[in-house]
Amino acid sequence: MAPKISLYTAHHCPWAHRAQIALRELDLEFETVLVDINIPRTPEYLAINPSGLVPALVYDGHVLTESGLITQFLVDSHPSHLLKSSFELGGALQRFSVTFFVDSYIKAHGFFDTAVYSYDREQEATAAQKYIDAIVSNIEPLLVDAAPFFGGSFRLTFAEVQTGSFLLRVLALPRHGGILPDCFIKDLEGKAPNFWRWSHAVIGEKTVTAIWDERDVVKRTLARIETAKRRGKP
Repeated sequence: MAPKISLYTAHHCPWAHRAQIALRELDLEFETVLVDINIPRTPEYLAINPSGLVPALVYDGHVLTESGLITQFLVDSHPSHLLKSSFELGGALQRFSVTFFVDSYIKAHGFFDTAVYSYDREQEATAAQKYIDAIVSNIEPLLVDAAPFFGGSFRLTFAEVQTGSFLLRVLALPRHGGILPDCFIKDLEGKAPNFWRWSHAVIGEKTVTAIWDERDVVKRTLARIETAKRRGKP
């Protein structure tokens, strides 16, 4: 019997988006419940997730929180092309490699967010350069065998499930003037060709873009930057 799944989420949140990608890539039926994370949470949602954060997944009556743990649970519960089990040939090594890759990328992405939400041009340029440097040093070598996806896979893997929502922002936001330095895209493409090819392959997948609304994300990003300027801090 198929599990009953409800996903409490906000489509513009990249962390919550991870669960969407996993559910769609696993072809699981689920109910979507949108949570407005710009206002105080309702008592009903706090009863589900007292932290008030998204996503929260109700899976056959069990409440799961934290995007990384939710997606890990889903791929472990539903064997697929995304990730081998620890007991399959090469499974333990693949799981280590994917975890190492995702952890390395999320650390790098912190520089991207700092650059995006900085109201100080010098700080923005410095953080943007740190992001590119981190990609070149720590991510680019790990994608040398991408074909086009992580580890030589021709289909999405768990590595893309965990990073795809962030890649959408990396490749979209620089196209909108004033959010990042003008040279950002040119430098990223020129210095990290493996990453460039891989990231474009990822954002070309329907399961990654199903709920992506670039216009809305850009609007929210610009509003947050303006708020930071008024408050005098990032």
